[in-house]
Amino acid sequence: MATTIAHGKGRLCNQVIRSLAVSLLAKKHNLHVLYRHSGLITDKLGIQLFVGENRYNETKKLEESEYLDVLNQNDIIKHNVDVYNGYYQSSKITNLIYEHLHTDEQKNSIMLHNQYKERYNNNNDLFVHIRLTDAERFNPGIRYYLNAIRSVSYDKLYIGSDNLNHHMIANIQKHCPNVVLLRYNPIDTIQFASTCKNIILSNGSFSAVIGYLAFFSSNIYYPEYSVTGNGWCPMGMFRNKNWNAIEV
Repeated sequence: MATTIAHGKGRLCNQVIRSLAVSLLAKKHNLHVLYRHSGLITDKLGIQLFVGENRYNETKKLEESEYLDVLNQNDIIKHNVDVYNGYYQSSKITNLIYEHLHTDEQKNSIMLHNQYKERYNNNNDLFVHIRLTDAERFNPGIRYYLNAIRSVSYDKLYIGSDNLNHHMIANIQKHCPNVVLLRYNPIDTIQFASTCKNIILSNGSFSAVIGYLAFFSSNIYYPEYSVTGNGWCPMGMFRNKNWNAIEV
């Protein structure tokens, strides 16, 4: 018997979103699933992933455009699903993921695993995520970050980035006093950032997941591109989450 395997292209938070999409599908159809990244997603972040009992000889590819139909159909599917090529980052799918992460069971587990949990609902800090390196050409730009920062009243300003030596960050430091650069690994960055009362997101799945796990944040900002997006990041990951859009 084969099984459904939750794996595919992309870095950590692409894997988080894909695994959560598979988990919702597995719960509906009682699918047995092997989660390739559960050591980080569940053991570190505390995100619970469902594993059912049904394993089949046949495996069928699941296109992202088919996902909601398969999730919502009444009849239990009689095959494993191949999700390798899907990212499952549309607005409708990530809305379901967002709501699922905010259920009591998930929320309690995630908070319990967070090494910075004493900060929940206990600070007035601002975290800014700036995605650069391979996606620098898609970055919303310094004006977006400065405008968002100026719209927030905060005590401490933290910046997390995959390139803390970039001139954009140095520019922000010139305009904003007492900036703290976070030199954390990805898991620690997500956990710390999600405890901040105010958050300014970049584009990409890493930023989106920080927002999904920010249970007590009062102000979350994201860069709003045109209807067609910015040519790289699906805007559906950010829209309809009760966040504040800033046009870029």
